[in-house]
Amino acid sequence: MNDPGLNTLLKWSIENSTVSDTAEPTQPRTQLNPELLAQLMGGPSDADRMISSMQAIHDPSVDHENKAIAWDNFEQLVENLDNANNMETLKLWMPLVQMLESEEKQDREMACWCLGTAVQNNIKCQERALAVGAISKVAKLCSDEDAGVRKKAIRVISSEIRNYQPALDEAVKFLPAEVVGEGKFDAEDMASVDVLVNGLRERSAKMA
Repeated sequence: MNDPGLNTLLKWSIENSTVSDTAEPTQPRTQLNPELLAQLMGGPSDADRMISSMQAIHDPSVDHENKAIAWDNFEQLVENLDNANNMETLKLWMPLVQMLESEEKQDREMACWCLGTAVQNNIKCQERALAVGAISKVAKLCSDEDAGVRKKAIRVISSEIRNYQPALDEAVKFLPAEVVGEGKFDAEDMASVDVLVNGLRERSAKMA
């Protein structure tokens, strides 16, 4: 069977064994996809790492420091558009959203961070965030007692409502009335969205 991944690995191996460290390559070197290499060498895939990170986050026996590492790993993974879109298939949306209501500040803040990363410029994830009920929970966190949580929650709102009117309409229902006002905002009008987001930031700064 002709395996293109294996062929790429073989080509890379040949190039790096025949060209000395001092020689200038005459042709572009073959580049290895880290995900492909990990699979070829029997390492965990990004999907595996996303699942294991979320398991660690929800495991009460995992200490604070290692949960922070798991959160950081998860956030870095969902920076990749394909990984973010794969959250639905991996059934990771609800476990992530559940952490928005955690008693631990770290969990609330990091859940917002990961959610904000996933929905940024990603309509598929914006739709999923709305579908799983994340918006009402994030909107409430814009009034969290912790400034770090508020900052990350506002980032989620900013990314979630841009160019996606259904999310904006939902957010307005749960955001502070003094910021929302009459609640007439246009998701495709960035100036309109900025009015709302800047209002949230100003309110958050006064709460500090």
